[in-house]
Amino acid sequence: MPTRPGPTVQRRRLGIELRRLREQAGKTIDEVAHVLECNDSKVSRIENGQVSATPRDVRDMLQFYGVDPERREELVEFARTARKKGWWEAYSDTPIVPLVGLEVAADRILAYEAMVVHGLLQTKDYASSLIRALQPDLSEGQIRRWVEFRMIRQDLLGRKDPPALNVILEECVLRRPVGGRPVMRAQLQHLGEAVASKPSLTLRILPLSIGEHAAMDGAFTVYSFSEPADPDVVYFEHTSFERVTNDHYVESPEIVERYRLAFEGLAAAALSPDESSLFLSRLIGEL
Repeated sequence: MPTRPGPTVQRRRLGIELRRLREQAGKTIDEVAHVLECNDSKVSRIENGQVSATPRDVRDMLQFYGVDPERREELVEFARTARKKGWWEAYSDTPIVPLVGLEVAADRILAYEAMVVHGLLQTKDYASSLIRALQPDLSEGQIRRWVEFRMIRQDLLGRKDPPALNVILEECVLRRPVGGRPVMRAQLQHLGEAVASKPSLTLRILPLSIGEHAAMDGAFTVYSFSEPADPDVVYFEHTSFERVTNDHYVESPEIVERYRLAFEGLAAAALSPDESSLFLSRLIGEL
């Protein structure tokens, strides 16, 4: 498991600095695209940290911005570092690969789940049943690979300096017998064991009796980073009926703060961590 910050966050840092330097120089994205002989969407993706910038592109951009040679070479070297691949990119044929780049770099993760157990806390059988239901066209080999990726991803919680993971699960998530009663019982036991053994994990359950709340439009995750150079991010996952997943990452401070406050409101309404552990124990007994 790589240490922080990792290539995903390094790309974001580089993109933020390139955008700042472009705006300082009074250049437009269209002008930069003309210099690089590419379309403007490529420049936008570089500045948003969605793609790696080649050292050549970074050098050409910085020359166009009039950046002094010493600073220019520093950023070109940083671009070389940011192009290194994380372990998760070996699973580029599976979903949520960009998400893992944020996970491994975050210092704190706030996750609200309305329909399923959070991916970092799923058992192998639960994950397999879930993927099979959501992606019925996948072969057994593909399902095994997706599950393997999810299990390796969970190594994050066992490393020496894991992020503080705060998870809120809707009660219905725990009552839906994904994979059948034995699989779900094992999943609930796994959750209880994770809470007891991982000090970095805080789990709260939001009872159905709460009624309407600020996050009824779906699950979200807020990633926070210790470095001021790394703005916090809120992540949304939307899956269409065609099983096409459109992941959205938003860095707008106003939107991120809105979801952080929504999470705080959910946490206040949810059962306390101790009450949630007792609730889990009762559910296990019912199964």
